Order: sequence, then C-alpha cells, then structure tokens
Amino acid sequence: MSDEGLSEGVRINRFLSEAGVASRRGSDRIIEDGRVTIDGKVAVLGDKVFPENDVCLDGKPVTRETCDVILAFNKPPGITSTSDPGDDRNVIDFIGYHKRIYSIGRLDKDSEGLMLMTNNGDLADKIMRSRYEHEKEYIVTVDKDVTPEFMKGMANGVPILETVTKKCFVEMTGSREFRIILRQGLNRQIRRMCEHFGYDVLRLQRIRIMNIKLGNLKEGSYRDITKMERDDLYRQLKLK
Repeated sequence: MSDEGLSEGVRINRFLSEAGVASRRGSDRIIEDGRVTIDGKVAVLGDKVFPENDVCLDGKPVTRETCDVILAFNKPPGITSTSDPGDDRNVIDFIGYHKRIYSIGRLDKDSEGLMLMTNNGDLADKIMRSRYEHEKEYIVTVDKDVTPEFMKGMANGVPILETVTKKCFVEMTGSREFRIILRQGLNRQIRRMCEHFGYDVLRLQRIRIMNIKLGNLKEGSYRDITKMERDDLYRQLKLK
C-alpha cells in the first residue's frame, strides 16, 4: 500500500504487518508488550498511523515495504520457526535475509522441509487461518510397517488435543512411509495422530504448501517463489 493509503490512517497492527514486523496477531502482542511507539509515545491497540507519523519498534524506525517478499525455504531439522534472537537456532538468523521477514506458520524443530517466509502480514494471516483450509502436504517415515488399518484410521479423523482431526488424504508410499495432505494445523498434529495408533515418527518432511512445492530445493537453502507461483498464490488468497 502506498502513502496515499495512509491518508485516512491505518491501524498500527496493520502498519506493522505491512512493514514485515509480524502478522497482525503477532503485531498485537508486540504492541501489548509496549515495544512500539508513534512519535515517541507508546502505542496501544487501535492507534492509527498517518503519513507524518514516526513509528519505532524497540527504538528503531519502522517503514512499510512496497514489495512483497515471499521465499520458499527448506528447513533442516533442528532449526526453530521462531524469530526469537535468544534462540541461537532460530530460522531468521539461519537464513540471514537482508530484509525483515518472518515465517508463515510453524514447522516443529524436529521436522524439515518447506517453509514460506514473507514480509507481508496480511498474506501470512490468510495462509495461516484455519477456516480457509489451505492444503499442506507431507512425507512421513514411521518406526514400523504401515498397515491398511493405520491408513484408514489416519484418513478418517483421529482424537487428539480434545478434538478430532479433519478427514484427510493419506497414501502409502513405502513399507514404513506415507504421504498425507492436511487442511488444518494443530500443534504437532501428524506426530500426535501417529502416536494415537502406536507409531513414532522418525522423519517428517513438508513438501508442499498450497501451490508452492519444495521440489529439489537443497536443505538449508531458500529461493524467491516464481511469478507463476506468486500469481497463483494471490489468486487462491484473493489478494489480487
């Protein structure tokens, strides 16, 4: 959004999300922690930002980005999805990108594969919100042979975390390996689903988020998504 869009003022959480600080919900938490100022005054939820205002986070100026950064990253095991500088294995420091970015959603520390990184809070929110049921695809290796009963149970819904998982697509790809496509993202969902049936996950790799595929991207590397991928992603998210 250009400065023209600021003429009526925008809410501070939206301003921060468009500056690549965090998603809107993440920005709310940062504001509540008293880390944001507008013209030297500590911001509160609901404050508006106008073109003439100076916004700072932890004392450093914040400006809105004019171009969306969207990166596909192949996360190695052991890297955490946090941006916490106190975590020496956080994904932001690992990537070392030259602009402020953050992860869209999470991939637990022991898991690997595709993560999307962006500076666009609205885009991140639309991908993460569970009501949109965007697909995420994984390849999973377990500690014993996969059975038809296990496949059927995984596909039809599993009681975990005081709920039942949504029905999903599951396909056996090896004696101890399967492919699964989820439309929700509960905490450590696949691991908990497997544990319900007495299986332990040995390897969990995410290979697709919506239309973005991991492909042959090397572990620990990132790439800008292509124009075709970007256009399709925006179309699905109704951003264009």
